[in-house]
Amino acid sequence: MKSYLSRRQFLLTSAGFSVILISPEIWSCFRPKNKKQSYDFRTYKSEDQLTPITIVTPEHGNFVHTYFDVTPFSPSGRYMVTSKLPFHDHLPELGVAADVCVIDLLEQTIETVYSTKTWGFQTGTNAQWGKSDRYVYTNDLIDSKAVMIQIDLQNGDIKAYSRSMYNIAKNGEYGIGFPLELLNATQQGYGMPSPEVNNPKTLTKQAHKNEGLWRTNIKTGKSELLYSLYDIASLVPEQMPEPDGIYYFWHSKYNNQCTRIMQVLRCIFPGFDGGSARNPMLFTTDAEGRNIKFTHHNPVWDYPLGGHPNWHPDGEHIIRNMKVDDVTRICQFKYDGSDFKPLSETFKASGHPSIESSGRYVITDKRINKNDGTAIMHLLLIDTHTDQTVKICTAPTVYTENLTGAIRALRLDGHPSWSRDYKKVSLQATSNGRRQLYVVDMEKIIK
Repeated sequence: MKSYLSRRQFLLTSAGFSVILISPEIWSCFRPKNKKQSYDFRTYKSEDQLTPITIVTPEHGNFVHTYFDVTPFSPSGRYMVTSKLPFHDHLPELGVAADVCVIDLLEQTIETVYSTKTWGFQTGTNAQWGKSDRYVYTNDLIDSKAVMIQIDLQNGDIKAYSRSMYNIAKNGEYGIGFPLELLNATQQGYGMPSPEVNNPKTLTKQAHKNEGLWRTNIKTGKSELLYSLYDIASLVPEQMPEPDGIYYFWHSKYNNQCTRIMQVLRCIFPGFDGGSARNPMLFTTDAEGRNIKFTHHNPVWDYPLGGHPNWHPDGEHIIRNMKVDDVTRICQFKYDGSDFKPLSETFKASGHPSIESSGRYVITDKRINKNDGTAIMHLLLIDTHTDQTVKICTAPTVYTENLTGAIRALRLDGHPSWSRDYKKVSLQATSNGRRQLYVVDMEKIIK
């Protein structure tokens, strides 16, 4: 397959480093080591708080983690990866860089390990860990194309690949993703800035056979089209309600076992204004992009609310907000849509739910915009055995009533994300008006 990047011997990263072609699909350079910055973590306290909480990011900066289903905690639990944003009050323009940073939770230090022009307010720089504390992955704009980057924290090597990624397999073997530059077509803030904010790059056909989910082999650099938009969209069980719909991929994620992939398919129609009429549909495949399964239990088209799917740690089930008897519930079902059930009969679902490995406790977030123009966010814990919900804490966040259209991407969702041992949760909130990461101790709550 023709290389996505130029075969020129030298290319430049966003930070101006020259990357050298070292194999047919991998470019490399050395990263000068930055000085670690020492600072003090801050203790956070709120009314009726159930457990200790620490703000672990420097107070003079805006920081986010990647997403609620991508843990910022390293495999050992000692480090966190975070994105430092250059500002927080307007949409980014193409060419402005954000930083990938690593926090040492033991030494209370932070180090900038990379700078990239591919970022957004909802997923930051899409920074993720590999199978060990050694490697961090992100994307960058090189040769005017978004491509995956591997950062070796041990020896300073940087590798650039020929395609971008949205998710890294936990075994560190592959990165998968729909092209970053196409994500803004259905929703702003999750990929990279468009050259024109209100005119993102789009596709023109209903279902492309030559565009879709790309898989990159991290060892060899080889990229391949794992499955196309056509492969998935051809299995939608109902016809489009109107002509000229255009399909896009959205969320793509491996399960923990790296045996299956979750794929969100969206379809937008002429006149789409960037709002909620995205018609999300959830599919799964095996690791090779085969055995495609449609998971829905609701009308396919114009589905009013159903989102934020996330793999259960068992790799067999999925957690998702879905309508049950006209009430949104946090639901669980198998990768093929079977074994469907709400996890709570009393909690009206909101936010970004995820479940810990025993299958008993679910965390999610809920925003409340107040009449005085401020906003707060609750971190909630649902016990699925007792069907009880408790508020773990309240934290300040970004007021969103005035955010409409493209600038809604400036919101700050809590995106609560478990550590790999399920003893901590990383939470996004504000402190003195800046975006910060709060680490919530869950050991005293989960029994």
